[in-house]
Amino acid sequence: MARVKKNILVQGLSGMLGKTIVFRQVGDETIVTSRPVHNGKATVKQKAQQAKFTQAVQYANGQMADPAAKAEYALAKDKLFDTSFNIAVADFLGSPNVQEIDTIAYKGKVGDKIRVRAVDDFKVASLLVQVLKADNTVAEQGQAVQQANKIDWVYTATTAIATLTGFKVVASAKDKPGNTASQTKTL
Repeated sequence: MARVKKNILVQGLSGMLGKTIVFRQVGDETIVTSRPVHNGKATVKQKAQQAKFTQAVQYANGQMADPAAKAEYALAKDKLFDTSFNIAVADFLGSPNVQEIDTIAYKGKVGDKIRVRAVDDFKVASLLVQVLKADNTVAEQGQAVQQANKIDWVYTATTAIATLTGFKVVASAKDKPGNTASQTKTL
């Protein structure tokens, strides 16, 4: 794949040249690729991806019908995803990522802090923190608060725990379309 900018020979071209080269426009760039090859019947994985993409388009259409949601996605526009609709589709197709659970300041006392770093291609909408006992029962849980940098979340402990040996912290991030991801850290 080649990206062409400001070349008068191919500027604005779109379509197929012969049966080998395809030109398409993305923003102010002309993309040049080889012709896609279709071998007939879709595989099970391809059918699943097509179904997921159909759901993503339906989600994006719903978001574009809501003026507040459309405006929120419009704020994230860039050259690659040049419309709010495209951003909403990409948001539906991607899941958040919990990158780090920082328990240095957590000693099992009420008021101790657990910091979690979570990111998403659009935004993380909420982050649930659970402190689990060794037998995986919940000792405490609650929503973390997003920090000003928009990637860190802080959970403040509400239950005193005498000894943390064998306990685990599970952080579960959720994005706007409802995709989730989690990470576990053993204390």
